[in-house]
Amino acid sequence: MSKHAGIFGMIVGGITMACIAFIVVLFLIKILWTWTVPDLFPVAVERGFIAGSISWLTAAKIAIFVAVLSGIGSGAHVRRQSN
Repeated sequence: MSKHAGIFGMIVGGITMACIAFIVVLFLIKILWTWTVPDLFPVAVERGFIAGSISWLTAAKIAIFVAVLSGIGSGAHVRRQSN
């Protein structure tokens, strides 16, 4: 097995693991939203101010939003420690 085949395998494995992790996170966001939001905000859900359940696309948007916020937060933390 050549060196390039090993690197290619690692890249494919990393992308596969990232996709699996993203799908698991989407599933968790969707299930946790449906489980917690109606209990926390019953009147808002009843009146239509907050959705009682969300679509897969909305779960993906929330996941991307949280990833961007955590990336910004961790970047600020690293800059503070280096000074």
